[in-house]
Amino acid sequence: MTPAATVDTRVALATAPETLALAGRLLHEFNTAYDDPTPGADALATRLAELVAAGDTDVLLGDEHGVAVVRYRPSLWSAADEAYLAELWVDPSVRRTGLGRALLRAALERARERGCDLLDLATSEDDPEARSLYESEGLHATEGAGGPTTFHYEIDL
Repeated sequence: MTPAATVDTRVALATAPETLALAGRLLHEFNTAYDDPTPGADALATRLAELVAAGDTDVLLGDEHGVAVVRYRPSLWSAADEAYLAELWVDPSVRRTGLGRALLRAALERARERGCDLLDLATSEDDPEARSLYESEGLHATEGAGGPTTFHYEIDL
């Protein structure tokens, strides 16, 4: 059963240059916090603007402390699109306030509004807080509910 959607006024769609700049800064902070490479906040804001303009990406801001990026793609298995939650991050100073949940719910609602029939994401085994959040909102790390465990693989090309 899918949890009921609720509107959280802390979350808004980012489309204006200043809101995409904030999203770029938050994504830069996210990568920096985990010692991952980043092209910098300005480059991220520019890329987000390109993706949003192309129509296949939503950027959601949670106040000034959280960001979610949802990418859309055609499905192989149905006529509907699929959604990929590419990023979800909340500044550690405001974690456990429900902002991550609000961003996740907003991402799910945006995908439903767009007519998507699937949302997928990847997270690491060593992030139990994220996994707990996702599972509490009905996502599962199995192929179908109760199916075998799924794995996300990647390679830099």
